[in-house]
Order: sequence, then C-alpha cells, then structure tokens
Amino acid sequence: MATDGVEQVRAYGAAGDVSGLLRAMESEDAEVREEAMQWLWPAAWNENDLAVATARAVPRLARLALEGPGHREDLLRLLGSIATRPEWPDAREPAQQAVADELPPLLSFAHDADTGVRDAMVTLIAACGREDDLPLLRTRLDRETDPLVRAHVVTALGLLDPGDGAWRHALLDDPEPRVALAAAEDLLRTAELPLPEPLVDHCARAYTADPHEPDPAVWPHSHTSYTDRLLADPEAALRATASGVPLAFDITAHWRDREADVLPWALRETREGESGMDFELNRLAQLTCALPPELHAPVRDHALPHLASDLPEVRAAAITALARAKVPRAVEEAVRLVEEVPGSYRTARTVAAVAEEFGAGALEVARAVARRLGTAHSELVKVLTRFPEVAVDVVDELTVLLARTGTGHPPVAVAVLGRLGPAAGDLAERALLTCVTERAHSSVSAVAAVAYHRVSGDPGPALSFFRQEMTVFGPGLTMDWASQLGPAAAPLLPFIDPCLTRDGRPTAALAVWRITGRTEDTVEPLARQAVEWGKFYAGTPHPVLTLTEMGLLPRFAVGPLRRGVEAPHRVVHDFMTGDSLHADYVARAAVRNLLETARILD
Repeated sequence: MATDGVEQVRAYGAAGDVSGLLRAMESEDAEVREEAMQWLWPAAWNENDLAVATARAVPRLARLALEGPGHREDLLRLLGSIATRPEWPDAREPAQQAVADELPPLLSFAHDADTGVRDAMVTLIAACGREDDLPLLRTRLDRETDPLVRAHVVTALGLLDPGDGAWRHALLDDPEPRVALAAAEDLLRTAELPLPEPLVDHCARAYTADPHEPDPAVWPHSHTSYTDRLLADPEAALRATASGVPLAFDITAHWRDREADVLPWALRETREGESGMDFELNRLAQLTCALPPELHAPVRDHALPHLASDLPEVRAAAITALARAKVPRAVEEAVRLVEEVPGSYRTARTVAAVAEEFGAGALEVARAVARRLGTAHSELVKVLTRFPEVAVDVVDELTVLLARTGTGHPPVAVAVLGRLGPAAGDLAERALLTCVTERAHSSVSAVAAVAYHRVSGDPGPALSFFRQEMTVFGPGLTMDWASQLGPAAAPLLPFIDPCLTRDGRPTAALAVWRITGRTEDTVEPLARQAVEWGKFYAGTPHPVLTLTEMGLLPRFAVGPLRRGVEAPHRVVHDFMTGDSLHADYVARAAVRNLLETARILD
C-alpha cells in the first residue's frame, strides 16, 4: 500500500497539485508523508503559481503541524522557510504575515520534548518577527539544555531584540561553544567596522572549540552569519583565520591582493584524504596564480604527494597546481595524464593550465593530444589552437571530428582549423565548406563560415550563409560571428547597422567597428557596457579590450572604471572557483591598460 501511495504523491507533485500533497500529509503512512514533504519544499521555492498555492496553504500547513499525524518538525521548518523567503510571486498576500497569523496556537511547541521540534519552533518564531514572543524565547534560553537549540535561541533573541547587546556579552564565555559563537555572531552583526579584536577572538575561540559547517538554519534577512560579517573586514577575517576559522579562500574570494597573506592558512584548509581534494587543489591553483614566485615552493611541496593518487581527477588537479607554481615536472605529468585519460574534462582543464603557463615548453603535451584525437575530450582538442605546428600535422583527423555532430567536437575542430588559416590546406577547406552548406547545426555552420574565409580567403559562402540567417532570424544570433569576417562583411551592414539603436547595442557596436572601423557611434555603447565590470569569458569579446584596440574612452566611463581598479574588494566574482588567474584580476589589468593608453573623449 505504501508504494501505491508514494506513487500517487509523486503524481500530485508532478502535476503541481499542492492540495493533493497536503492531503497526503494527513496520511497515517510515514512513507507517504515523507514523499509529500519532498515535493512541498521545492513547491514553496518555485517562481510560479505553485509557490503562490503553497503560500496560500499556510493555514492548512499550520493545522497539520498542530494536529497532523506526523512530520511536525518538517512542517514547522517549511512554515519558517515560507516566512523568510525574500520575494514571493504574489505580493498581495505577504507570506510572512500569513505565517505570523497562524503562529499563536503553535507556540507551545517551543517547549516540546522533541529537540528537533523545539529547534524548528525557535527558528519559526524568528522568521515571523513578532516581538510579542520575546518573553517565550527568554524563558526558553533559561531552560534549554540542548546546546544547538540554545544557540538558536540566542540568535532569535538577537534578531527580535538587538538592544545594546549587554545580555549577549555574558554569553561570550558560555561553556557551550555553539552558544558562545551565537552570542559573538550577533554582536559582530551589530558592531561597526572595523570589528573589535576581542570580539573577533571570542568568535574564533568558540568556533575552534567546536568546528562545524555554517549553521543551515533559515533566518530572516536581518541575520548575518559570523563568517560573512568577518569577511566584511579583511583584517578581522585574517585574524580569525590565523586563530583557526577556515576563511582563507573566502578572503581571496572577497578581497584583492590577499593571496600571500592567507597562503599558510590556505594550505592548512586543504582537507586530508582523497574526497574533495581535487576541488581543494583547484582552489590552491587559482590562489597560486597571484602569488610572487618566491612563494611557489610551499604550493609545490603541498601538491607533489598527490601525484601518487589513485584518482585521476586528484592527480590532474595536483598537476594544475604545480603548473601554476611553474614546476617543470607538470609538463611530463600532463603528457602521462593525456595518455591515460584523454576523455576526461579534468584532463582538458589541466592541459590548458600547463599550456598557458609553459607555452612552447608544453609542446610535448600538445603532441600527446594530437596522438589521442580520436578519444580526446572536445575541450582537450582545443589546446591545439595554441600549437599550430602540431595541429597542421593532424588536419585529416581534425576534419573527421567535424562530422561528429551532436558532440562538442565540431566547433572545437573548426576553431583549430580556422586558427591555421591557409596552412590548413585543401582538405580542411572542403570539409569546412561542407559544414557551412549542409547546416548540420547553425552555430557550427556559423563558426565554420568564418573559418572557411580564413582558410580559403573567399568570403562568398560565409556571406551567403549569414545573409540567409539574418533574413530569417534577424541579425542578433549571428552578428558577432559575421563581424569576424572584418571588412568582407560590409554587405551585411544593412542588417547590423539598425541594431545600434536597439537593446543589442554593444554587440552591434563591436560588429560595426570590426567591419568599418567607425568609432563615432560605436564607442559610447561599448563604454557603457564596460563600466558594468562584466567578467571576461573565453571566446567572448570584451568591451574593455575593444576600447583598448580603438584607443578611445568617453570621459563618463573614466570614473567608474578607475574606482573599480582602485577598490580593495573584488568587483568581478568567480562563483565557479576556476583554477586560472581570478577573473577580477584579469579585468583589473585590462581596465588599467585601457585607462593608461586610451585617449579620453569629452
């Protein structure tokens, strides 16, 4: 019966039937209720009518928590999550108020025998933001015996009644580290910058007495975790890091030019054992990119032992870290990696790092890639764009990759052949023309059209292809590719010029400049995009670089760009934690070069 019931609940969830899920929560079968809860959580955080339906179900959820057959803790936590959601699709019915209206009958659960229920109730009270519940929380603080629940009571009290913080000072030396940390966290949240050193030390002592991942409890927006608050003050964050709070990589994610300061602690923060070590080594590799050469030795010593790992991904990450530390052994290890696991994306990332750091010194790695083209990951093939002397010997194999439709190989093979230009020869010319005329995939055909022009010198097929695409779909999708033809794309200007007055102005401005060299109507839209400090993406033209090529910069852009250059904090963030130089440094260097070389236009 349970299996049938679970399948029925899945049908409710898939159909977006919140009422059906709530009926399932009335079941005496715990499996059925568990399945219903699994569907209700994502429904509450959806961005459409499903979320609205969940919000309107608050009275029924509260009744189920009060009188239902089970899953009380989960229901209370779901109500708290609904109350703290930053935005709700239906603003006419504020979710927090809807939950707060249902709170009074539930308050007795703050004294429940079940620790999880008490904890869920404390966070729910904080989420509703009712000062009327402060006496209950104060009572709970005096009576609570569970350290985690008591710590949450401290946080909830701080959020509802910050006051002068005097009562929290008494808890900074509480024998329970979680309670002491909650008190320090709340005092940090309300303290002015720079953060007081004694308070930072209290925080660090409490954390190191009971190290743990950040608290997953859902709090209102007025709450700031101790880690986030420490990171608002880099000196405080460094002080806490030196005392054992693992913030080294977080500091470099938020602040510029701190890599040398955090290096000893970054090495300490890389976890023991194999699990997750590839991620840790990748973070270390990125940090190493910004270190002075004299600090490379500790990275080398840290990465070398991992070359003996049985996990290819860990070995690959270790090679990457060694490459960033300019250790020559990385080249020979990369060759071995290509020979053993050429189909791995991690291998491709490592080879890219080795090629970037050693240039011509990585020629043997490129030759290893050439020997493994048939089984290589598409991103691994891309490294041959850096080594035309190797690529020219495998043109036949590259043309075979052009036919692997439905994979990532055709566009990469096109890129390599296009980089060779006329040296690619007749075979590549014919294969590229086939890609253009047969239109196996429009994006592949577009890049093949540009590559064919570079190889053959004939713009005719490319012009024909782009003209047809722009006629049917408009210029937006293919404008950038078409403009890579340069002046040969002049016949396409009637499609592109009108875009200078539309939403795609920066793309159109780049295209018009590439084709005509005009600056009078192209500099301004590019400069407006540049001041947004967007991230540099591989293969994507950046307005800062284009303006540098132009040698021009409107005066309105100078201030925002200079402020971004001079800021001590990151302006561009790397949320994917790459293993190359942080995107913020790439952007800062490019903007500095632009400001130093461009003629300012009034």
